Amino acid sequence: MTETACSTALLTDHYELTMLEAALRSGAARRRCVFEVFARRLPEGRRYGVLAGTGRLLDALERFRFGDAEMERLRRAEVVGEATLEFLSTYRFTGDIWGYAEGECYFPGSPVLVVESDFAHGVLLETLVLSILNHDSAVASAASRMTSAAGERPCIEMGSRRTHEQAAVASARAAYIAGFATTSNLEAGRRYGVPTAGTAAHAFTLLHDDEREAFAAQIDALGPGTTLLVDTYDVPRAVRTAVELAGPRLGAVRLDSGDLIEQAHEVRRQLDELGARDTRIVVTSDLDEHAIAALAAAPVDAYGVGTSLVTGSGAPTAGMVYKLVARDDENGRLVGVAKRSKDKQTVAGRKYALRRRSAAGCAEAEVSGLGQVPVDDGDDRPLLVPLVQGGTTVGAELCTIEAARDRHRDSLAELPAAAHRLQKGEPAIPTLFEDALTG
Repeated sequence: MTETACSTALLTDHYELTMLEAALRSGAARRRCVFEVFARRLPEGRRYGVLAGTGRLLDALERFRFGDAEMERLRRAEVVGEATLEFLSTYRFTGDIWGYAEGECYFPGSPVLVVESDFAHGVLLETLVLSILNHDSAVASAASRMTSAAGERPCIEMGSRRTHEQAAVASARAAYIAGFATTSNLEAGRRYGVPTAGTAAHAFTLLHDDEREAFAAQIDALGPGTTLLVDTYDVPRAVRTAVELAGPRLGAVRLDSGDLIEQAHEVRRQLDELGARDTRIVVTSDLDEHAIAALAAAPVDAYGVGTSLVTGSGAPTAGMVYKLVARDDENGRLVGVAKRSKDKQTVAGRKYALRRRSAAGCAEAEVSGLGQVPVDDGDDRPLLVPLVQGGTTVGAELCTIEAARDRHRDSLAELPAAAHRLQKGEPAIPTLFEDALTG
């Protein structure tokens, strides 16, 4: 499911290549290393995060190649010398990658991705990995809160006009994984198979001489099951006109301004009085998870969400980092390494990750530790799955959009009830560290 034939090799930071050059010169570039991706914390007050973007990352990894154009750019800009350019000209990631399967919920400190390779091959992936996972996980985490607040009512992703054109496509994919029903973005439909939907904006109404003419044209083109935008001028008059023209089979009306709760009640009463009891009410207008929750008691049938969704609802990045946690020593033995700086400490060593669950299947803790994974007591669920082995992608089937969507639903269902609260609080389950080497 390749996005484009273009190389992804320069979607990286300058210092990744200068580190590579220095390591090649020192001879350390071939040292076996383990890198981990994790979030030190969740956005303030959030109860859980949602991992998204793994499928996009595997696609991007396939295209992480330094072709003629990339090599010429690096040479002309004098980013690195000829010896490093020669290494890059044949670069192919040849290591192993393990990670949480896409759609999985995650918690602070646990390794959501593990990259095992020599330093030269692993360090180059840092920026690519983080740019994809941080963006997509931020959107999916926000989307999950929104769909949780919406309950059985569908959410429509419509944020394309509020972000970068390519970020809009990635956002639609991430939102669908986290439970959104459709997107307005046609490229997301083509590229990833996300269902698309849309009818008309205020401009269509304003184009015509009056609202009746606009509604009649839309119904003639799209049928009575269409959704008519009724707040361009006067909502009660627009609703009457809509039902008069489409009849009781009118699909839906959309409200995009004003007091949505009060208007929804008024429009529902009016539709019922006019005999359009099956006509749905769709609301938009700068919604977020809190606004959706506030509309829970209103007679609303669907929500359209844009700006808040594609910006992570106040948390536009998941805050994940890519850290070296182990490397070979001078004797070829893998040893743990860790950063000790204030407030940014890391835990040394290659780790496992699992979700500890009660006998009833409810998540109780995120467990990470060194050494072999503890003996399964029947309730623990391992979280790290193979994604790439020896440079070959082996986990693509785990990252299809439908598999990720199903996984998110199941992962969220096993979390305790506290996970669904929108009020600020601690993560729904704690992250525990166990050293299986020492017991």
